[in-house]
Amino acid sequence: MTASIESIQFHGIEALRLTAASGAAAVVSLLGAQVLSWITPDGREQLFLSDKAVFDGSRSIRGGVPVCFPQFSGLGDLPKHGLVRQKPWAVSEQACREGYAMVCLETADDEATRTLWPHAFHAEITVVLEASRLDVELAVENTGNASFSFTGALHTYLRVKEVENAHLHGLQGLEYRDAANGNALRRDNGEELVVEGEVDRVYHGVVKPVVLTDSGRNLTIVAEGFPDTVVWNPWETLCAAMPDMERLDFRYMLCVEAAVARQPVLLPADASWFGRQTLEAV
Repeated sequence: MTASIESIQFHGIEALRLTAASGAAAVVSLLGAQVLSWITPDGREQLFLSDKAVFDGSRSIRGGVPVCFPQFSGLGDLPKHGLVRQKPWAVSEQACREGYAMVCLETADDEATRTLWPHAFHAEITVVLEASRLDVELAVENTGNASFSFTGALHTYLRVKEVENAHLHGLQGLEYRDAANGNALRRDNGEELVVEGEVDRVYHGVVKPVVLTDSGRNLTIVAEGFPDTVVWNPWETLCAAMPDMERLDFRYMLCVEAAVARQPVLLPADASWFGRQTLEAV
């Protein structure tokens, strides 16, 4: 089997289907440059996508890997999670090599973004699919004449069989901001994180891989350039209040996000920055 990339319609929107020589497959939407599906060679879907997700551009697509830029969550005056999740992106490069498929999508500031955030930028998402591994990289270039600062994230929704039986390793000893409990600063002293209620944490200074163990699967999560890791599950009450989530969807998802949140990136004019998240299923 050879690697391939094809243009498809996915829930009525333009997308690309990447297929690796291993049989792994991924779907990347041109709306928001969002990875919406990642199926490993064993046929297992690794990403969560809500059955009630909206694909008409009126709101961000609930699931997959949304791109948050130039603001993560509500850490500023911009719309929550920034300005690019509902923007159309264009394909700038694509390639198939022995064993893997790669696509790059790009977007830039426009009149709508400058109305809310008066800065010139160029952003690119690169998705590489190979064997049981998925790389998603966000690159940002300041194309203006003055510095700007930003926060952001790759807001990755992972599919789990049952969230209460999933275990997250690699965060022991790290400080985190607990948004579910008044933004208190805490330190994680447990050997593993088990979700038994609402979780909304931003872990700081994450340098080691994080491993999700779930139903016989180990998923290794490595971030480069992103110093923070967000762990989020809305649990029952918040999930039921979301119009684009089924009432019990919280049971089948866990967000583990590569993020820059505590300390914004200050990007001088003509300078570039990148961050990458690598997911590998074992």
